Amino acid sequence: MLPMNDRLISAAKGLATDRTPIWLMRQAGRILPEYRKVRETAKDFKTLVKTPELATEVTIQPVDILGVDAAIIFSDILVIPEAMGLNYEMEENKGPVFPKRITSEADLASLHIAQAEELQYVLDAIRLTKKELQGKVPLIGFAGAPWTIFSYMIEGKGSKTFSQAKKMLYTQPAFSHRLLDMIAQSTIHYLKAQIKAGADIVQIFDSWAGILSPDQYAEFSLKYISKICDALGNDVPKIVFAKGAFFARAEMNTINCDVVGLDWNMGIAESRALLPNKVLQGNLDPCALYGSLDDVRRETKKMLNAFGPHKHIANLGHGLYPDTEVDKVKCYIDTVKEYSATLRR
Repeated sequence: MLPMNDRLISAAKGLATDRTPIWLMRQAGRILPEYRKVRETAKDFKTLVKTPELATEVTIQPVDILGVDAAIIFSDILVIPEAMGLNYEMEENKGPVFPKRITSEADLASLHIAQAEELQYVLDAIRLTKKELQGKVPLIGFAGAPWTIFSYMIEGKGSKTFSQAKKMLYTQPAFSHRLLDMIAQSTIHYLKAQIKAGADIVQIFDSWAGILSPDQYAEFSLKYISKICDALGNDVPKIVFAKGAFFARAEMNTINCDVVGLDWNMGIAESRALLPNKVLQGNLDPCALYGSLDDVRRETKKMLNAFGPHKHIANLGHGLYPDTEVDKVKCYIDTVKEYSATLRR
């Protein structure tokens, strides 16, 4: 059964819609006072992720408060390495840190391919969210791309260069492929279970795509994203968002996904030409939301004119920044809804 507002699913399938659907990466988060209130009741970020009732509450908040056309389950891409046997910690204002890194054969031997039941708390949150949404909007499931997960597991934390992770690709390519394949298999189990639990559409986030060369990206990242997309089949639409991988757009046109997310550095007309088989998602610069309300409206209309009225899902070129004002976010969403409808008349 399709949700009452099925614009996102229809658009992802390339079907015509009465207006452009919109959702935002990191829409459930620190920009909302309501989120911060729930966050204070959880002792830390991981408690919030691992408590289905709390995860459900913050997943649904942006639907009710901002009026987005989809909910995205509140979780983190790093639940996969944790399920594989590598624990992570989320340090306040610093981001993720792994007390132990993967640097040797012995480290690799300590990991296993994660099974869906090891991420039961996410699946429970999906089921509960679907129940609470009552068919209002679709629910997006997600996972990190194997290369991005690999980067954190090797580096042990975020990095500007991820030089340790890249070094591993050059010095130990066979080792790298074994770990990437384990991550890919874990992710297939995880996303299949999300779909079974009720996710209407899934997105693969490749946050660190842009730090690889085109050849390395083809070998160590896109190959595994393609493997995941093939394994998931065609039960629900699939979105691939590879930040910074402007050089891989032509190759992305050939993989088994329905939607390709663009960051703000990717030209819209050029992307249309390189990705004729795909619906495009994006791609307003999150910093555009720091402008005045009139600035936000102008930039939004400019973006919508460039994408045109069909085969487009509105989003940002990356996640919302936590210091963005709620009224600017609402202005972006409302302008997409109102102006995109006029482009279809």
